Amino acid sequence: MTTRSRDNTRTPRVFPDFVTFHASTPPTTEPRTYTQAQKYTEWCNAMQTEIDALHSAQTWVLVPPPSTTNVVGCKWVFRIKRHADGSVSRYKARLVAKGYHQTEGIDYTDTFSPVVKPTTIRLVLSLAFSLGWGIRQVDVNNAFLHGDLSETVYMAQPPGFIDPTYPHHVCLLKKAIYGLKQAPRAWFSKLSNTLLEFGFTQCVSDTSLFIYCHQSVTCYMLVYVDDVIITGNSPEFVSEVVSRLHSRFALKDLGIISNFLGIEATTHNNVLHLSQQRYLLELLQRTGLSQCKPLSTPVSSGQQLSKHTGVLLPDPSEYRSTVGALQYLVLTRPEIAYAVNKASQFLQNPTDRHWIAVKRILRYLKGTITHGLCIRRSRNLTLHAYADADWAGCPDDRRSTTGYCVFLGPNLISWSSKKQHTVARSSTESEYRALAHTAAELRWIMSLLSELRVSLSFPPTLWCDNIGATYLAANPILHQRTKHLEIDLHFIRDMVLSRTLTVKYVSTNSQFADVLTKGLMADRFNDLRIKLSVLPAASLEGAC
Repeated sequence: MTTRSRDNTRTPRVFPDFVTFHASTPPTTEPRTYTQAQKYTEWCNAMQTEIDALHSAQTWVLVPPPSTTNVVGCKWVFRIKRHADGSVSRYKARLVAKGYHQTEGIDYTDTFSPVVKPTTIRLVLSLAFSLGWGIRQVDVNNAFLHGDLSETVYMAQPPGFIDPTYPHHVCLLKKAIYGLKQAPRAWFSKLSNTLLEFGFTQCVSDTSLFIYCHQSVTCYMLVYVDDVIITGNSPEFVSEVVSRLHSRFALKDLGIISNFLGIEATTHNNVLHLSQQRYLLELLQRTGLSQCKPLSTPVSSGQQLSKHTGVLLPDPSEYRSTVGALQYLVLTRPEIAYAVNKASQFLQNPTDRHWIAVKRILRYLKGTITHGLCIRRSRNLTLHAYADADWAGCPDDRRSTTGYCVFLGPNLISWSSKKQHTVARSSTESEYRALAHTAAELRWIMSLLSELRVSLSFPPTLWCDNIGATYLAANPILHQRTKHLEIDLHFIRDMVLSRTLTVKYVSTNSQFADVLTKGLMADRFNDLRIKLSVLPAASLEGAC
């Protein structure tokens, strides 16, 4: 307790020995406030490093507070950065503006900023790994501070670092500090303009992919905010690009890709293994299921969840955050896409039955922690896909679920499990809508490959296990039973007639997308999981 002496001066706080000892040990958790962080030397040093970087970048100047203009608040955000093995790499403190204090039209205008699509990442990694290119990763330090701020924005001084000479002044921002609504856009604009100066072109199909293709040199660059992947057929040119970027921005060269966006990448001979093992372990710990009994499948065969079953959860926040974490895990675990999609349909009013279904997914993941997506080195660049749908599978609105998976050679690069927007009146209709959705994805991937200067020897093949749907794709028949499908019919038929797509029948037993539309028995599920190239890392030792 802080007391005052008779002359009204504050008496310093006296901490007990156990508090002093606790503060002298390295922190293992991330503080939520400045008050919690200031007790630890590591966090104090991290905050000082951030302040030094902000001053070096001339992020603001102190001015008297404006009488009428809005002043944005700020706070500290703390993160423990870790190595791939989970050990502490460094303690990171970041000063973040409270963007929710900003007023649209005054403090900011445009805010949209793209990030690279997951399919683009997997496609480029598949190409680079198959071609034997080195895949390099760099991280831009304080990336948003490089973005130029065009609006006039005032911000409060940082907690713990208020200038004693001007304690009542505010910061007139010169740079787009983290937390501002326009900060991502300002940074991306700065980086893209720099890459255009270097001779790169911005991909139309995915504007966060930059391509350099001159004479015999080819280089691809993937941008996700401040994380960048660079690969190309010339290691010398890649090194030159990294050096030129370093001359413009402060960055860390992380070398060969090992951990990108929380995805661990490990190489086993001719296989690149992508997993999220550490993220999954943290999720199991957070939900209290780190010691749970594993299950063989993420969803039981024949399970039908309804919004009317069960008792509403008193606090849905844990359900929502857990489902959000599972959605992130789908980046490398396509076999849980259907189960996660079903759980995502009850975010508004989840019940105890829905929570049991979510815990089942976690129990399945507990038994497959080391599993991940495999990318194999292969010269096979044929594009093929599987499309499937259940029929009227949702008991609440009788809408069907579309599932598809797209392969480039042996490598899975795109997948989806999603409820259709309209009610299908027949199984053929639901399957055909799945075909149309997959065909649109294939058309986009073909456009992306074209911009990457990759030519396909044959048009992609789209496999479907519904004979009626495959017949509609190839035959110009239009009558009352298919009139409402006219747009989808013409879309696919145009691709078939122009020989940019081939639609073929496949038996249900060979339908890879079956795992994306329904719950399956364990044997069938495990077989399809292998076909989707989801394997444990240990099984790849000695792979060729």
